[in-house]
Amino acid sequence: MIKFRAWDNECKVIRDYDELKGLTLDALDASDFKLEQYTGLKDANGKEIYEGDIIVSKPTEPKYEPLKIGAVKRSKARAGWCYETATATGEYNIWTSGKYRTYEVIGNVHENHELLEEV
Repeated sequence: MIKFRAWDNECKVIRDYDELKGLTLDALDASDFKLEQYTGLKDANGKEIYEGDIIVSKPTEPKYEPLKIGAVKRSKARAGWCYETATATGEYNIWTSGKYRTYEVIGNVHENHELLEEV
């Protein structure tokens, strides 16, 4: 299922899917919303991961790979979703949480941009 949420630039809040369903596309375009698509993935706590979320990637073997904090976005290199860290030279694919790593949503780029600088 394709779902969206929107950052309401006027009110400075995230509007969820149910709030957007009643709006026409013209109304969305005319307002100051930034639409963000659901990735189809959930984090380790069952929270839906959306474009614009800030996530922590936690490897199951931290001695081989450090934690990474990044913003979720569409990949420029391939079809699908990725995240970029503040210091990234590239992008990291997002895969379903599981055997090798888990993800946790810790904020979003609109309200918590400073989280990206803490890496």
